Amino acid sequence: MKLQAFEHKKQYVFVLEFEDHSRVEADLSSLLADYVEPSAIKTAQIDPDWGCLMFKDGMVDIEPKTLYKFAMKNQ
Repeated sequence: MKLQAFEHKKQYVFVLEFEDHSRVEADLSSLLADYVEPSAIKTAQIDPDWGCLMFKDGMVDIEPKTLYKFAMKNQ
């Protein structure tokens, strides 16, 4: 399930919109905190080919299937 859009809310909290049009607010700190420092959160973007949420120009990413399952489980 590819990520279509996102909105950064605060710290590691994002509103995520997936290709099935589901929108979920999720705290991604447990997935990101060890790899992306708070100052690098602003580097978030969607990889156009894979539909994953990536940071630091692709140095860190969350695979779409993992992101979708995490977001749906933790909403």
